[in-house]
Amino acid sequence: MEFTEEIQKKRRAKKMMLWFGIASLGMSFAGLTSAYVVSKERADWLKNLEIPQAFLYSLMVILVSSVTLELAKRAVKNEQHSKGMIWLLVTLILGGVFVFFQYQGFSEIYNEFGYSFTGPTSNISYSFVFLIVFVHIIHVLAAIISLIAVIYNHFKQKYKNGKTLGIELATTFWHFVDVLWIYLFLFFYFVR
Repeated sequence: MEFTEEIQKKRRAKKMMLWFGIASLGMSFAGLTSAYVVSKERADWLKNLEIPQAFLYSLMVILVSSVTLELAKRAVKNEQHSKGMIWLLVTLILGGVFVFFQYQGFSEIYNEFGYSFTGPTSNISYSFVFLIVFVHIIHVLAAIISLIAVIYNHFKQKYKNGKTLGIELATTFWHFVDVLWIYLFLFFYFVR
């Protein structure tokens, strides 16, 4: 179906707003990781900062979830309703598994490494890790909420005749939080 010029302008505007938001979030995380780097000069910075194994598992999960969401988007665009729904639900489950592994990572830091976010058992190194990962989880939860909206709209069969902007925007944001976690994981792994 051909889109009118007005519809095309609205689509471009919504996509541009998303990209501005993504750029803004990217700058926020650049600021947080920059503060982390500057803080490494503190005398109380841990020299043997360990990354929880659960964070690696969450990295694998979010990579797979980006693939499943891309498969869902393609199926939806091709109006393969059942196939699209299956991939959307698989992605939603993987999003939940990602959050679970993030929680497990926090538990590892607290239970196995002995550090908490604040208080007498806190350390500036892990406090940064807690803060940055928590802020990322909030964005993952926003992506999960947008995915739930996409699932609902797909269930109501609103993505027909080329009208797939909702899933396109949700997929772009999901890929952003995926790439952001790759960056953060590698950052924490190499910048200790």
